[in-house]
Amino acid sequence: MATVATPNGPRTARRGGFFGEGWVSWLFLLPTIVFFIGWQLWPIFRVGWISFTDYEFLNTRDPVNWVGLQNFREALTDPLLRTGLLRAAGFTALFLPGMIFIPMFLAVLIDRIRNPKLATFYRLVLLIPSMIPGPLIFLLWRWMYDLYIGPINYFLVDVFGWFDIYTQPQWIGNPQLVFPALAGMEWWWGLGYHTMFFLAGLATIPKDFFDAARVDGANEWRMFWDVTFPRLLPIILVLVVLRFGTAMAVIDEYLIMGGVNRDRPTYTWTVYMWELAFQRPPRDLGYAASIGWIGTIAMLVVVAVMFRLFRSRD
Repeated sequence: MATVATPNGPRTARRGGFFGEGWVSWLFLLPTIVFFIGWQLWPIFRVGWISFTDYEFLNTRDPVNWVGLQNFREALTDPLLRTGLLRAAGFTALFLPGMIFIPMFLAVLIDRIRNPKLATFYRLVLLIPSMIPGPLIFLLWRWMYDLYIGPINYFLVDVFGWFDIYTQPQWIGNPQLVFPALAGMEWWWGLGYHTMFFLAGLATIPKDFFDAARVDGANEWRMFWDVTFPRLLPIILVLVVLRFGTAMAVIDEYLIMGGVNRDRPTYTWTVYMWELAFQRPPRDLGYAASIGWIGTIAMLVVVAVMFRLFRSRD
């Protein structure tokens, strides 16, 4: 108990412990805590334990043995893992610039629209792709990239005449074109979502900055580089960090577009991990888990460097 002075006279206040009188608030947090532990922490610890064992998927006859760091030692010398990480890094290097700069310039254009209804219409149209489920997106674009019935090659061959039936691009079959084709699909899919990020950042920039720049004689291009771009840099760096992890861990797109073919560029470390765990006998889940941890640690190192750069430049 404690006495607190108030305008209406002294009042006795109660001090609760960790739960105290606020235990009802913890009830509202309980579903989130259960979800976080059950769907986030527990799978992480479970996969961590599996990576140190010889656990095999759907094998209930043999006991699980503790093998220590054996899986990690083998994975670090596995050429397929190194090749898969390099392929994923190549796709990420192609994916990130378009995923950042295309939405940024589009957001700048939309921000210049003075008609509120027209600006709202553009925002709604841009958000339509992000509302479509992923597997449907992949199947849609696989049909669009089809060599014979896809609309993209139809326009390139039959409408514009830039190619013929023998020289038309094989978007999915050509190893040099499969990553640009997948990157284009990802740019279209995430265009509206990322544009909203930049529109939110543009809304925080005071309009007085642009008025002052115009008074000084700056054109639109100069205002973008001197006023807009520096103030969007924190959003750019955060999106780079987020989308770096997304691009490095892509798997659904590779399986649907490229299948499980070790000679194709789409056979990255995530596809390799999935094949070892669920497809190729003896379905070595322990070794696959160690590959997953190595890939995750490699991504975390790069993300830590990005955060370091972000903190030093801001």
